[in-house]
Order: sequence, then structure tokens, then C-alpha cells
Amino acid sequence: MMNDELYKVFSTFIVHHSPFLKVPKALSFRSGLGSVLFWSVISAAFIGPGTVTTCSMAGSRFGLDLLWTLTFSTIGTIVLQEAAARVTIASGLTLGELLTKVYGLRVRWLLVILFGAVAVGCAAYQAGNILGAVSGLSLLTADHVTALNPQLLTILLGLICIGLLWQGSTRLIANFLGLVVFIMGVAFAYVAANASPTAAELTTALVVPSLPPNATVLAIGLIGTTIVPYNLFLGSGIGQTQSLSEMRWGIGIAVLIGGFISMAILVSGTLVTGDFSFQNVSQTLSSRLGNWAGGLFAFGLFAAGFTSALTAPLAAAITAKSLLGWSENSLAYKAVWLTVMVVGLTFGLLGIKPIPVIVLAQAANGLLLPVVTVFLFIAINKKTIIPEAYRNRLWQNALMLIIVSVTAFLGLRNVWLALMNN
Repeated sequence: MMNDELYKVFSTFIVHHSPFLKVPKALSFRSGLGSVLFWSVISAAFIGPGTVTTCSMAGSRFGLDLLWTLTFSTIGTIVLQEAAARVTIASGLTLGELLTKVYGLRVRWLLVILFGAVAVGCAAYQAGNILGAVSGLSLLTADHVTALNPQLLTILLGLICIGLLWQGSTRLIANFLGLVVFIMGVAFAYVAANASPTAAELTTALVVPSLPPNATVLAIGLIGTTIVPYNLFLGSGIGQTQSLSEMRWGIGIAVLIGGFISMAILVSGTLVTGDFSFQNVSQTLSSRLGNWAGGLFAFGLFAAGFTSALTAPLAAAITAKSLLGWSENSLAYKAVWLTVMVVGLTFGLLGIKPIPVIVLAQAANGLLLPVVTVFLFIAINKKTIIPEAYRNRLWQNALMLIIVSVTAFLGLRNVWLALMNN
């Protein structure tokens, strides 16, 4: 994605200057690697077909102009996920449980609405996940006589995901997803390396904000597909067993890898011209770089859809457990993830075009993000529940406020433009 010199400078700066990524002396290599694999569930959740679609579309339409949104959203994801997990480690409560304890029946209706919004977001994501994964498999098998029917692929994918979710081991799922995300990252990085932007162009695009005309929806989508609202509940719900140092190291590295993959996808998208479709992307990459590039894109699309098809239902169920107090062994808990799965399968079986669904899901989650972030901001600063050593420092509060402000501004700007055009 970037030349060796720039990569070394950028990665060295991040590792040595970020308070989240410094390796604690007491943390062994084995436990550190295990923590990174465990927290790769977050990367797997946000690197879905939505990321592949939105990032490659942004690169195709606007070149590197929107790359800065991925720098912003990667840093934002680390900050917010660390805070959400810190809430649980400090209090023993998930984010939703803490909000319920603090506000109780006074905002019970609001928590139900929040769960509904998150669940709808998960269902929208799941529709894109299933459609994207099947599209990737269809591209991989398109040149073979034995190419499988899309409906059959949808059913097979759904059954595999249901089987993995039913067995209920979060750590097993997380480690499995971590390995798939790593393979997918190598595939996209290899394609992006052949796009060969200059170091100066890449550095400028990474840090200098720009918003070309008609790019607001994609900018919100790029942020919404990285800082995923339901991931804050997912991260808070699965981090109870980790120490603070393990959590910070694992989240920092896992999300940073995910951010690099998203950037690689956007850079890969700069090679694509003409009307945007998965077939066009695959064919363009194949014609410009060789058949291997089109095949890697197809694999990446499938892997992104498959990993996120596991995490979206899981996140919805964990959010229900967190906000509504449902047990993991309850029928209600299982009904939540099963419903999200059925929504995705239904979209897949109906043969609905995936790209519009995917892009709208990203933008909708981008609009929901400021609301969830405000809840997290309140929770992590609650003096009566969170010990002082675990509460936000001034700079952490400042970063969270910047994230809320930027996402709210982009969301409101998009609503304003929509109203003016109508």
C-alpha cells in the first residue's frame, strides 16, 4: 500500500508514540499475540463488504482524496474501543449494563430505542455481509463450469455461520476471524502495492482533510464502516477476562491492522474506472495487473463478508445482553442473532443488488455513531462507578469530543444537503 520507507516511518511513529500500542513489559509475546488475535474480532466486524465496497468506491470516484477519513476513523476506533473495554474492566459491567445501572428506569425506553437502532444497523450490515460474501464466491467460481447457484451459496454460508454461533465460544470465533482477516489483509495489500502512489501523495492524503463535491455520503460511509457503533457494545461485552495492558495492546494492533487493510482497499480502488460494480472491479484489476488481482479481490470480498456475517449477529445479541439484561443461554439472546442472520439470508435469497444496501448501511451507522459515542463518554467519566485510575484523562475526553463533533458535522451536513436538494 505504501513504499517501504514511508511504511517504516509511519508504523514506527504509531507504535512508539501511541499510549495504546506500547508493549507492556509484563506482557509476553505469546499473550500479546493471543490478545491481538482475540481483538481481531473488532477488525473482522468492521472489515466487511461495506468496507470493501465503500473504500474501493471512494478510491474509484475520488482517488486518494478521502483517505484522510480512514486515518481519522482508525484512530477514533482505537480510542473508542479502548474506552468501551476499559468500562468493563474497571466496573465489571458492560457498557449497556453500566448505563442501565446509572439511569435505571428513567431511560429504560431510551435504552430500548438504542438497542433497536443498533439491532437494525446490525441487520442492515448483515444483509450487506451475506450479499457481499456470496458476490465474492460468485466471482471466484464465475469462470468454472461448476459455478454454484447464488441461492445455494447463500444457504450454505448461512448454515455455517449459524453452526459457529450456536456453539457459543466467543474466543474460538474471535481467533478464527483473526486468521481470516490476516489472510485478507495480505491479499489487499498485495493488490494496493501495484497501484504505486508516491510517498508525497500518500502522506498528504492520509493527513490533509478534503471533501470533494458529492463526496459527503461516502465520507460518512468510510467513517461509519470503520467506527462501527455496535462494535462498542461488542468490545465492551467480550473484554471482561483481559487485563488493561492485554486489552490495550490487542485493540491497538488489531484495529491498526484493520485500518491498514481499509487503506489498501481504497488505494486499490484508484485503479478502477467506469461504473462501479464488483464485476467491474474484478475485471479492471485482472486486466491491469493480471488474473491474480481479480481473484484476490474476489477472495477478499468473500472473506470480508464471511467474517462480518459472524460478528454482526453476535454484536446484536451482546448488545441485547448488555442493554436489556438477557442471558447468553436465554432463548431471547439466541433469537436476536438468529433474527439478524435470517434478515441477511432473506436479502441474499431475494437476489437484491448488494451495493446500494451496503453503502446505505454504512451511512446510517455513521449517523448513529455520535449518539452511541455520547453514551460511552458519559459512562467512562462516571465518578460513582468508574475508579479514578480508569476514568478518561483530559486528552482522552478531548479526542472523544473531536470524534463526536466530526461525525455529527458530516452527518448533519449530509441531512442538510439532502433537504436542500429536495
